[in-house]
Amino acid sequence: MHGNRFDVKGSIVLVTGGSRGIGLGIARGFVEVGATVLIVARDAAQCEAAARELCTLGRCIAIPGDLASTDGIRRLVSAVVAAVPHVNVLVNNAGATWAEPIDTYPEGQWDQIVDVNLKAPFLLTQQLLPLLRKTATRDNPARIINVGSIAGIIPMRESYAYAASKAGLHHLTLLMARHLAPTINVNALAPGAYETRMIEFALKQRAALEAQIPRGAVGQGDDIAGMAICLASRAGAYVTGAVIPVDGGLSLRNP
Repeated sequence: MHGNRFDVKGSIVLVTGGSRGIGLGIARGFVEVGATVLIVARDAAQCEAAARELCTLGRCIAIPGDLASTDGIRRLVSAVVAAVPHVNVLVNNAGATWAEPIDTYPEGQWDQIVDVNLKAPFLLTQQLLPLLRKTATRDNPARIINVGSIAGIIPMRESYAYAASKAGLHHLTLLMARHLAPTINVNALAPGAYETRMIEFALKQRAALEAQIPRGAVGQGDDIAGMAICLASRAGAYVTGAVIPVDGGLSLRNP
């Protein structure tokens, strides 16, 4: 093997939920190392603003889209087909959460969260398979990276739909990896506590939270971007069907 094993320069990477939080961190990481990145977000203004920011570092294209409906996914796929000739890496990151005691947990929130966190990654992957397969080979497979959660591995808060959907996404990752090989690798990253809007409630007690993390700090975008880049590069070409905690050891400490 010659050259930089972690080189993804020239790859076309699609990141859903790419305008903020973990998705923005992953998108920024790929832009910085020379990939062309398409970021998808429901809020068009926020999506465009994030793309403008990332364009100061490299090449980024905003594709506003809503993954909450089948029609929205179809429109998004049409926009991707119009924008790029193929896709090398698909990062299914967009997600939603809701926490409430089981006695009052609302059916509407359950449906919405499971649709966004589990059904949408499946349908989007299904519809993007022609673009993923276009340049994929056994030696250089296309990559699908599903962003799960340690909440899908260990019981935590009463975020029933979120935890169940992330556990489902982890298992879906294994199933897709088995059936899309050898020309498409499918892996999942399971982040823990990251500095995102999703855990604003916990960040209000940051010191207490970080005391529970063996690495001693809340995760940042760079922490997960590096693992995504590894999986997308030659260095990760022989890895498929893995669910990788990227949590600073938080899941080791949680009962």
